[in-house]
Amino acid sequence: MKRVATMAAATVAAMLTFSVASFTQYKSQPTGQSTSQNPPAGQKNTPPQPATPQGSAQGSAQQGAAAQPQGKRPPQAKTQPEYDAFQAAVGINDPAALEKAANDFAAKFPDSELRIVLYKAATRAYQSANNADKTAEVGRKVLALDPDDPEALVMVANVLAERTRDTDIDKDQRMDEAMKMAQHATQTIDTDIGAPPGTSQDKLDAYKSLLRSNAYSIIGTLEFNQGKFPAAEADLRKSIDAFPSQPDPVVVLRLALTLDKQGRYPDALKEANRAVDMTQENTTVGGLARKERDRLVQLNGGTPTPPAKSPSGTTGTAAPPAQKPPDPNK
Repeated sequence: MKRVATMAAATVAAMLTFSVASFTQYKSQPTGQSTSQNPPAGQKNTPPQPATPQGSAQGSAQQGAAAQPQGKRPPQAKTQPEYDAFQAAVGINDPAALEKAANDFAAKFPDSELRIVLYKAATRAYQSANNADKTAEVGRKVLALDPDDPEALVMVANVLAERTRDTDIDKDQRMDEAMKMAQHATQTIDTDIGAPPGTSQDKLDAYKSLLRSNAYSIIGTLEFNQGKFPAAEADLRKSIDAFPSQPDPVVVLRLALTLDKQGRYPDALKEANRAVDMTQENTTVGGLARKERDRLVQLNGGTPTPPAKSPSGTTGTAAPPAQKPPDPNK
C-alpha cells in the first residue's frame, strides 16, 4: 500500500488541474499587447504558461490586482526569447526529456523565474510515472530554487516517507527530513502558492486543501511508524478533514490501524468498514482493509465476513483467528 501510487493518480491529477491549468490563463502576446485571462473551456491539460514578458499589459495587471488571490506572484518571463524557450520545453511529455529540457533552459537562462515551473513539471511527470527516485531528485531541484514551495515539499517528503525502510542506514535522517518537509509545507501552503490572476478562490482553496491533506497524511504515517499512535491519529484525522470531499482510503485504513494499535477496537472497526466501502476487494488497499475489518470484527465479538465462493460454488477455507494488524507499509 503506497501513498506514492495514490498521489500519482487522483491526487496528482487534482494538483495538475490547478497548477498546470491555472497557468494557461496567461497567453503569449508580443510585448505591449494585453494578455487574455480566459482560456478556452476544457483546457485542463494544457501545459503551464507563465506571465508574458514583464512590461506587457501593465494596465490590465493593475486592473486585475484587486482580484488576485493572496500568495506569491506567479513566475514571469523577462524577455520574449526566454518565454519562447519556455514554451518549447514545457510541452514535452516524456519525464526524462522534460528534465533535460529544464536543465538546458536553466543553463541558458540562469536567472529565469520560469526554471522552477519546468522543474516542477518534470517532478510531477516522474511522480505520475511512479519513478520515486527521480521524483525526489528533481523535486530537490525545485526546493533549491524555492525551499518554501509546498508542492515540492510534499512530493519529496512523500517519497522519503514511503520508500525508506528499517534496514536503510540513513533511515533516521530520511524520516527526520520527511517530517520537517511535511511540517514546513503546512506552514507555507497559504503563503507560497503563486496563483495567476483570474484563478477562482474555490479552485485555489481546493488545491491548498489537497496539499494540506497530503502533508498531514505524511506526518501521520511517520508518527505511526514511530509508534506515536495518539499523534498519528490526530494528524491522520487532519488529513481526512482537510479534503473531506475525496478522502484517501489509504489514510482511512491507516487511521483504523492507528486506533487498533491503541486498543480502541470499536472505533477502529468503524474506520476499517469505511475503508472497505471505499475500495475494491481485488486491490491492495481493499484486500488489507478487509483483513483488518475481519480481525476487528472478531476482536469485537462478531463473526468475520465469509470468504467469497469459489467457481465450483463451494466456499473457501474459514477465516483464521484474529491476527496482528496488517502492515500498511507493505
